[in-house]
Amino acid sequence: MKYRGILKTYWGYDDFRGIQREIIESIGRGEDTLGLMPTGGGKSITFQVPTLAGGGLCIVVTPLIALMKDQVANLRSRGIKALAIYTGMKTSEVVTALENCIFGDYKFLYISPERIGSELFLKKIRRVNVQLITIDEAHCISQWGHDFRPAYRRIAELRDIFPTVPLLALTATATPEVVDDIQQQLNFRKKNCYRMSFGRKNLAYVVRNTENKAAELLHILGRVPGSAIVYTLNRKKTKEVCEFLTANGITAEYYHAGLSPESKDAKEEAWKTGKARVMVSTNAFGMGIDKPDVRLVVHIDLPSSIEAYFQEAGRAGRDGNKAYAVTLFSAIDKQVVLRRLADNYPPQEFIREVYDEICYYYNMALGDGLDCTFEFSLGDFCKKYHRPTLRTDSALRILTRMGYLEYVEEMEYASRVRFIVDKDSLYRFKGLPADYELLINAILRNYSGLFTDYVFIDERYLSRITKLTRHRMYEILVSLSSKGLVSYAPSKKCPIITFTRHRVLGSELRFARDVYDERKAIFGDRLNAIVAYATRTDRCRSTLLLDYFGEKRSAPCNVCDVCLAQRAAGNTSPPENLVEALNSLLADGEFHPLSQLQALGLTRNAQAELLRFMCDEELITLRGEMIRLNNKFKA
Repeated sequence: MKYRGILKTYWGYDDFRGIQREIIESIGRGEDTLGLMPTGGGKSITFQVPTLAGGGLCIVVTPLIALMKDQVANLRSRGIKALAIYTGMKTSEVVTALENCIFGDYKFLYISPERIGSELFLKKIRRVNVQLITIDEAHCISQWGHDFRPAYRRIAELRDIFPTVPLLALTATATPEVVDDIQQQLNFRKKNCYRMSFGRKNLAYVVRNTENKAAELLHILGRVPGSAIVYTLNRKKTKEVCEFLTANGITAEYYHAGLSPESKDAKEEAWKTGKARVMVSTNAFGMGIDKPDVRLVVHIDLPSSIEAYFQEAGRAGRDGNKAYAVTLFSAIDKQVVLRRLADNYPPQEFIREVYDEICYYYNMALGDGLDCTFEFSLGDFCKKYHRPTLRTDSALRILTRMGYLEYVEEMEYASRVRFIVDKDSLYRFKGLPADYELLINAILRNYSGLFTDYVFIDERYLSRITKLTRHRMYEILVSLSSKGLVSYAPSKKCPIITFTRHRVLGSELRFARDVYDERKAIFGDRLNAIVAYATRTDRCRSTLLLDYFGEKRSAPCNVCDVCLAQRAAGNTSPPENLVEALNSLLADGEFHPLSQLQALGLTRNAQAELLRFMCDEELITLRGEMIRLNNKFKA
């Protein structure tokens, strides 16, 4: 089989796992396909293998710049031609990349959804031989998804340009409602969804009720050896918890989106190599991180959705060995979580006032502003107009969804380098250390125009090919700058605001129901769901999670805190194999005599326990001496 041969040649695997083969074969038939695969399920293989089997290019839409850079570097290391277009690239670099796609026999183009709407991209991409369009984090296109992004709606423009090219949508977290909406928003020619069970038999979900989370965290880390991630909700707390752990003899690092790229790389490397046992982080850490032997994930604070929790908890135990996902919950946490509704969806009048103040902030006259872009300091703005930071940030995000402006929290500008001396003078310069020479040669081989203008450089890629750390490259470039050989502008992150309409009065803003009222209700439902997960003690934690994602064929895990408590009380659940055996016996969905259960070889007590459990889980219907498998439980 050609697909298996490609897998073996480029990745060294003998065969596919999970639903990879089914998805690949569906794409091979030219079908639009939605793949639901849990974190660590091998999503990238599902579009990389069929693309290599074909004669064209695959467009990969993803919101994660760091992840697209890593995947491009990984493909290149395997001898596969790939490139990426992302924020911070000059127009000339974007043009070069697209021309390479047209004429250079490239197989993969990674692009952010924001780039799709640009006139340059839409003009050039029409000339590319596209054989597959892949949408990663596809739940972002659905208004019912937990991370809805308006820019994802632009993907439909690719469908208009390439109406016969199959679409592959991939996500790790989607409720049944989101599954249907993804296919509708992407104009699937017919519904076609492949699901991989989200069940993780090696992962024990635990909720610990405690008023002293710090002490409980130390206790858990003392009981569960190995690498760990601790999630918090704010940047300040990551440092505080990290310092607390260090003071108690546990090696730890902290991580959040506000750190420099060099600092992020150094902390990630320390954790990956075991120099730091624990990574304390916001939700900024984890995407694209490949460390299979994480034994423990602890949530000190509840996230704002089951989807976010499931993704973060799922980073434990990817090697298949026993792992734990622990949530620390206190009496006040419920009120803290539910307060997020007001913070994330402030009153409409507040949003109108923030809009007016943004216009005053930039001296924007009525009727002006269209396509004007400004650097933005949220702290400075809130101080000037005496606004609470969190609610103001939320107001700007809502204004973005409403279409009045575009607020990008952290626009990343890549590092830039220009050689001040000419090439001959550079090579005549004596006495440079070996790693200096290594970096200079790598830059010269991979970038052009360095002696005439500033050129953006990809420090992640340079780090991979030189084996130098990002921090060491920074030191070298600073040193070369002090010697007068180069001019170096390090990367920076800067929030920006772009006015996407002419300025109007705040009182004239129009709040569409699907932008404000409906999304506020959805967000409230998600908050209630995560609170219910943390507070319920009558159902298996794993079953609760799987039910949320529409996976009804789930027996109790027998390893979560609820199951263990029930076992201790003598209220045990039937083994999973018995549930599956009953499913097979009643698979036609018709009523059967109860006497047929004798085929399972159970004692009367065991049979009664099995029926009780399946009735409680609403998996069967009993009518007198007749039994039927419910539709929701049928295969």
